[in-house]
Amino acid sequence: MNITNNTILITGGGSGIGLEIAKTLSPANKVIIVGRTKEKLDAAAKDLQNVFTIQADITNEGDIDRLYEEVKTTFGGINILINNAGNAYVYNLANDGDIYSKAVAEFTTNYFAPIHLTDKFLPLLKQQNEAAIVNVSSIVGLVPGSHVPTYSDSKAALHSHTRLLRYELSKDTNVKVFELMPPLVNTDFSVEIGGRENGIPASDVANDLVKALQEDIYEIRVGNTELVYNNFFAATEGAFATFNP
Repeated sequence: MNITNNTILITGGGSGIGLEIAKTLSPANKVIIVGRTKEKLDAAAKDLQNVFTIQADITNEGDIDRLYEEVKTTFGGINILINNAGNAYVYNLANDGDIYSKAVAEFTTNYFAPIHLTDKFLPLLKQQNEAAIVNVSSIVGLVPGSHVPTYSDSKAALHSHTRLLRYELSKDTNVKVFELMPPLVNTDFSVEIGGRENGIPASDVANDLVKALQEDIYEIRVGNTELVYNNFFAATEGAFATFNP
């Protein structure tokens, strides 16, 4: 698809992967970054061209309604939605408590919010000549990590949902559905699990996304995610086609 002259909304755009995507796409597009903290968004956008900010908590229904109305009124809609915001807890299922509340918080941000935002913006996306949804999942959506157990669950759910969404929207709409699947990335988000020492640069993830958008590569398995997929999951393509003729 065309990667210029788009209006792009990125959740969790004030830092990490979301900010790197904004930096990479903003010179040739109009980019709206969304996050919970206005000061963080303003600092992120300060030195970037064509980047606009909207403060919103994507786990709050009222904020999503307000976000939709502001995007529609101020920008006339969008044609690319990037569901990037995430929430994770590092803990052990056998030894740590309060698992249910952690899981609810993670699923609310990582799974239900992308579904809610897609549901809200899909009518606008369908009106565009060319449109896309990008859901940011993770390598742990394929192989769960014991240190982030219910985060892994939420990303596995998002992976499954994204495949089905792509399948359905490919039938009779112009909305393309991409899934960005990073491995461990060096961001503030991943410090607790060794991202500083072992993670790849967030810019690598952003660059792979841009290349995939240009070439219509719908599952973007960055770095080690590609290796894991090829070694253990490539055969699932046939299984998906069998279940969804």
